[in-house]
Amino acid sequence: MTFRERVLYHQVHPVKLMTDVLVTIPAGYLFWQHKLTAAITISLGPPLIVSAVILLSRIDLEHYKRSVLGQYLAVYMTSFVEAVRLLGFVVAAIGFWFHNIWLVLVGFLIVVLAWLRGLLAPKRRSADKAAR
Repeated sequence: MTFRERVLYHQVHPVKLMTDVLVTIPAGYLFWQHKLTAAITISLGPPLIVSAVILLSRIDLEHYKRSVLGQYLAVYMTSFVEAVRLLGFVVAAIGFWFHNIWLVLVGFLIVVLAWLRGLLAPKRRSADKAAR
């Protein structure tokens, strides 16, 4: 598996997913309290550490690649979609900062929609394109 593939498939490792989800609670609280440095540290620190451990260790990600979820990632988890996920977190952080729950919810909705992009707007297969 190439390093690029490891970067893609590590995103669905359970420890990575759990870390990404769990840091939102303390980070959101810290943004709410206007503790910017601490909030950014909590938002980025643990996920970066977990990513580094998964990417640089011998953790086998091959079964994620072969799974249905791995196939989904290979098609739909583009750099653009990853940027949209990050944008969603930034929108939520701004919502926490300004104590605007609706903006927090919109931010989280952006993240969820980015993950679900392939289910909501699947790419057409080449045979489908040729038939039209």
